[in-house]
Amino acid sequence: QVQLVESGGGLVQAGGSLRLSCAASGLTFSRSTMGWFRQAPGKEREFVAQLSWSGGTTYYTDSVKGRFTISRDNAKNTVYLQMDSLKPEDTAVYYCTAQRTQALGVIRPKPSLWSYWGQGTQVTVSS
Repeated sequence: QVQLVESGGGLVQAGGSLRLSCAASGLTFSRSTMGWFRQAPGKEREFVAQLSWSGGTTYYTDSVKGRFTISRDNAKNTVYLQMDSLKPEDTAVYYCTAQRTQALGVIRPKPSLWSYWGQGTQVTVSS
């Protein structure tokens, strides 16, 4: 049974930083592509970032490029999302995702392209 458990969300002022973590179990983490999505109230779930199994290939949605960094520690079965220069529009529930694939060069911007999801962690950015 695959489990993804997010942590690190919270309330932060605009311009601040947070680091989200996602601990994975039940899958071969080092062979899995990992990602982060977010969903704000009344909006669809939105792609944020994706990281290849090796950590060598990343994708970001345009609105977070230069501010967010996705990374992974395969020894700890954990993926991270470092979020800097946070804005009120970053407020959302953030979800960790996983897909059992080592394919490179394939971006997965739609939720339907991912098999496994965490329960989400709330990030609130005050102005």
